[in-house]
Amino acid sequence: MQATSLADKSKPAAFTENKYLVTLVFVTSLFMLWGIAITMGDVLNRHFQNVLHVSKAESGLVQFSIFGAYAVMGIPAGLFMKRFGYKNGVLLGLGLYAIGAFLFVPAANAESFGFFRGALFILACGLATLETVAHPFVAGLGDQRTSDQRINFAQSFNGLGAVIGPLLGGYFILRGGQEHSNDLESVKMLYVIIGAVILSIAIAFSFVKVPPVQDAHSLEAEADAYAVPTEPSDLKAPKTLFQHPHFIWAAIAQLFNVAAQGGTWAFFINYGVEKMGFPAEKASYYFSFSMVMMMIGRFVGTYLMRFIAPNKLLAGFALGSITMCLLIAQSWGWISFVALIMLNFFFSIMFPTIFSLGLKGLGKHTQQASSFIVMGVVGGALFPPLMGQIADKDIASAYYLPIICYAVIFLFGAKFSKVR
Repeated sequence: MQATSLADKSKPAAFTENKYLVTLVFVTSLFMLWGIAITMGDVLNRHFQNVLHVSKAESGLVQFSIFGAYAVMGIPAGLFMKRFGYKNGVLLGLGLYAIGAFLFVPAANAESFGFFRGALFILACGLATLETVAHPFVAGLGDQRTSDQRINFAQSFNGLGAVIGPLLGGYFILRGGQEHSNDLESVKMLYVIIGAVILSIAIAFSFVKVPPVQDAHSLEAEADAYAVPTEPSDLKAPKTLFQHPHFIWAAIAQLFNVAAQGGTWAFFINYGVEKMGFPAEKASYYFSFSMVMMMIGRFVGTYLMRFIAPNKLLAGFALGSITMCLLIAQSWGWISFVALIMLNFFFSIMFPTIFSLGLKGLGKHTQQASSFIVMGVVGGALFPPLMGQIADKDIASAYYLPIICYAVIFLFGAKFSKVR
């Protein structure tokens, strides 16, 4: 792909092109599918405590199995994508997702927590593959100047999936009074349906003819804020991936971003119970509403990026998150609880925007870089225990800790995201 010409720069960049519409619909649906799977983990965590009689510490291995898969699968997924292309990468991810879901059947029959964790790990390897592939894939489905908008738009449906996941799990698995609320039959039936849906999507996508995809991050126009030097005096030998400081900072920022997100979600219901006096069920409904706020935040962020540079918007949202954390930590009743709900709004754009900024100007290193940035999801397994140490004493004070994470993200957006 050639750099956008100066003449083209004078024209507004289209969101995408007609030839990419069908592919964009399929790839965008992937963001919703892994949003459902990730948040279903919290439902399974609670259900396994009740049915398999595992401790809370043991049930926490559900999240470790899911997020750990990202650390294991990130690089292999990137290598596969680079060798076999975006479409085959998507099919691999969907295949692993479906296999993991179907493995819930023998796991339920064996009533084995270890078997369930193995199934979840395989399923999450599929999720990691989809995340590694889908971000650069959707970024390449149109003009490079609107790649940030496309990624944030697609991530909005990840927010929708995050709302749907707990609702599905709550209705089919945790709802009291149903025939299989105290056994594993409901889990088995639900995941057979999920596996069948994922397999059907994979088969349908295999028949889609994907047009040649542009590398949205190979080169930037001369006047772009993230321009790659084009003057003869500036040309140097090609850089290795780790000679791009903005990529290194993006990988670090993503680790801290998912860490803060994981901690916020892990203790949301606890905050509602301990500080607001809500029953756990009512607190979970507010948690679902906060996911709606995250989805709204991504749509709003996608719109604002038409007028505000993505890195500046990221820095602004990071400051908003810091403000919300300070309010949450004060235990000021509804003021603090509304801030907790709004925290999802402010970190809504962070994952996709960090991803997109980190991939800019990397050319042939784009796929490999995507693998490393996806691996930052492992922060979701590492940070919540640290917050838990403080939360054991005071749940509100635990929300001082994510401020460190948002400070790192602010620095990335304000200073270190520029391609050099």
